Amino acid sequence: MMISGISASQAALSAFSKTLSNTAGNIANVNTDGYKGTVATINDDSAGLPQVSLETSDAPGALLQEGGVMMETSNVDLSQEIPQMMVSQTGYEANIKALEAQNNILKATIDMVV
Repeated sequence: MMISGISASQAALSAFSKTLSNTAGNIANVNTDGYKGTVATINDDSAGLPQVSLETSDAPGALLQEGGVMMETSNVDLSQEIPQMMVSQTGYEANIKALEAQNNILKATIDMVV
């Protein structure tokens, strides 16, 4: 089965949007006590298109004592989240460029026919 460039780019845009959203949620909750970050992984589906799976990280956060009570902080690691955000943003931008190229090819083809 052939996958069109447009379908592949649309699926990749959706996948990178989900990973960016996941990263944004993790970063927004970096200071939320007890928050467990989620890890987004991009895999191929049965048709060969990218799909995102989310898994909650079970790694413990740091333990802090406040007023005699032990509290677990968030387990989000910004040193992992920021590079992941940069990779997702670059992938998103690359697929926008691919869609623009497909659009230009289709326009040129239609102009040749007309």
